[in-house]
Amino acid sequence: MLVTVVEMAGVLAGATGVAVGLIALRAARRSVRECLDVLARRAVVEGVEGQVDSRAIRDVALYRYDALDEMTGRLSFSVALINGFGDGIVLTSINGRTETRTYARAVRGGKGVQPLSPEEEHAVWAARLGIGPEAEPRRVPR
Repeated sequence: MLVTVVEMAGVLAGATGVAVGLIALRAARRSVRECLDVLARRAVVEGVEGQVDSRAIRDVALYRYDALDEMTGRLSFSVALINGFGDGIVLTSINGRTETRTYARAVRGGKGVQPLSPEEEHAVWAARLGIGPEAEPRRVPR
């Protein structure tokens, strides 16, 4: 009886490990696809226009959304302005009935210097992949 419990625990642990590995593999493949898209886009831009200044802002994406339940119509937004190195800024405006708040956050290498909200991350992601100027909500492939 004890051997059977140990065997069952081993089988369960093995199956869990395989499932975690498959999830990690899918995430890694998605990241590789996104990196290849960024590189391909950069090569096309540099090939068409000759020498390109990678420090110049070239990737822009606007993501509009409803930040507050009291306001609809996708009046809040995050806009990412990114250069070829993935550096730039994200400007966010949260619109309510009585006030509007505006935030600016720095981006280095495609990541926020400060923690970014999911909407800001989406704007940066869309800008890096050239999905802009207006990005739709991210559809996660399964």
